[in-house]
Formats: sequence, C-alpha cells, structure tokens
Amino acid sequence: MIRRCPGFLAGVLFVVLAGHMQPVRAAPLDDAAERYRPYMIEGIGQALAGVRDLRARLAASDLAGARKAWLSARAGWERSEVFTAGFVPELDEQIDAWPNGVTGFHAIEAKLFGAKSTDAMSETDALVGHLDDLHKKLRDMPLTPQGLLDGTVRLTYEVGESKADGGESRISGTSLDDMRNNVAGIDFAYHTIFAASLRASDGKLADTADGKISDLKNLLVVRDLQHVDIPQLRRTTEELIVALQMAAQKLGLRRPTLEAASR
Repeated sequence: MIRRCPGFLAGVLFVVLAGHMQPVRAAPLDDAAERYRPYMIEGIGQALAGVRDLRARLAASDLAGARKAWLSARAGWERSEVFTAGFVPELDEQIDAWPNGVTGFHAIEAKLFGAKSTDAMSETDALVGHLDDLHKKLRDMPLTPQGLLDGTVRLTYEVGESKADGGESRISGTSLDDMRNNVAGIDFAYHTIFAASLRASDGKLADTADGKISDLKNLLVVRDLQHVDIPQLRRTTEELIVALQMAAQKLGLRRPTLEAASR
C-alpha cells in the first residue's frame, strides 16, 4: 500500500512517479503461466471444432463420422484437464461429468458407441454451447502458477487412480488415449511453467520430475489398456505427485493437495 503524502508533496510525488513509472515485471512463474495460455486455447479449440463437426455428422446420420469427430474433440479436452477442474469447475462438470455422465461427452459417448445411435443432437448442442462459452473465456481468464500446479498434481492422481482401473471412456474403448492425452497435458504444463525454475533451484528434484513424466509416457506405449502395467503406473503417478509437492516449496508455492482430484 502506498502511504499518502500531505498536500502539495503528494501531487508532486504522483507526477514524478507517473513520469518515471516502468511496467512491473511479473514473477518468472507468472510469465511462464502466460506461456501456457496458447496451449490451453488450442486444446479447447480442438475440442470445440470436434463437437461442431460432430453436430454436422449427426445431422447427416453419419455414425462413423460422428464417432470420429467425438474422438477428435475428446483428445483436445483431455490434454486440457490440467486447468479445467480448478479454474472452471462448473463448466468442467457440464462438459465432462463422470462417472454419472448424463450430460456432456459421456452422455454422447453412450449413444454413439453404446446404443450405436446418432440421436444425440440435443446433448451435442449443449456441449457446443459449453465449450464455446469456455473458449471465449480463455484469453482473459486469470492464470496462477499455484492453480496450474494444483491441476497438474490432481490430473496426475486421476491418471493413476481414476482411469487405470478400466478408464473413464469405457464405452468407446478410448481410455488409453485419454490417459496418453492427460500425460501429454501434464508434460506440457510442467515443462512450460515449472521446469526451468525448479531446475535453477534444485536440479536433482527437477531430474526426478522429468524422469517420472518420461516413465509415465513410456508405460502408456502399449497396444491396449489391458497391457498397461497398472501397479507400476500407480506407483509412478504417486512418485510424480510427491516430486511435484516437494517442488512447490522450492518454487515458493503452497503444497498441492489431492482435494477434488476425482469427480
């Protein structure tokens, strides 16, 4: 808080400061969080483009095309989950409610892949509206390093605990791709926002985080979900969570928790 100066001196001080004021530089992590924004916009943009295409395929009663469009939209969304639950929880619930998916992606999935039906126009219209609303918010949405680290940790937890037992997209059979896209989102968020600052502070811990992310990616290079080493996947996600929680102190952030880790 700036202290008030009495009378004339206050006016002089204001003029002098205004004439020489320089923009305040954001902290390195704040700058890094801004570098994450274009990726966030791209991922939700892909999801939005996919559901718009899905709507067109449904109108043409094209089941195969609708399924393909759903999968494309899903990939963009899953890469973006580092930020969605923490920054836009209401929209996250409307877009990707699970396991009770009566709206959003999973309601449509049940019809396309379960019932083999293209009767999903009302759900798709709603999903287009929610994703469009989210996409419009992204350019001005305040991003905080703390919120993004929290989201990275919670998504890591979800990969190991909520999706490894059969996955989130069981009806479509795309849970392995969900996990791969989640890990791609974790990888990008960590290396864009936190990696350089952590390495400057604690190179050994940075090596640990790098190694665990690499291990996660390698564990998912398999033919199908049944070939994922689930116990090792869970251990690796737990180890990455611990590394990121330790990194928080080095980065001047609060220790992330697992609150709201699963919906």
